Amino acid sequence: MEGIARWFMLAAVASALGGMVWGIQMSASQDHLLSPAHGHLNLLGWVSCAIYAFYYHLLPQAAGGLLPRLHLGTALLALALLVPGIPLAIQESTDLLAQAGSLVALLSMLIFAAVVLRSRPEKSVFVQQR
Repeated sequence: MEGIARWFMLAAVASALGGMVWGIQMSASQDHLLSPAHGHLNLLGWVSCAIYAFYYHLLPQAAGGLLPRLHLGTALLALALLVPGIPLAIQESTDLLAQAGSLVALLSMLIFAAVVLRSRPEKSVFVQQR
């Protein structure tokens, strides 16, 4: 795995490790107040980034150009805003980061949709070369 796919997989693994440690900490302390942020870290960080990594790996022609780089940047920015933003909203400090992170996550998915729509599946690694 290389390029954009590798960066997404590195983000996925880092998110999974962070989510696991956070889950263990919540379990040990019996304080699950921040479980929504933990869930978003696992879903947007681990699951979504791993799916993106495999998509870009399996369709390497989709990884070229500006859109995949924008996708990576917005996905990572969404994580950086949303995961700390949810605890701030839960603790009624501010919901600005969570709102901004949600909008950036939506933008990230819209960019990924554009990448998928412009990709040609007949050029994937699953089609045998003649």
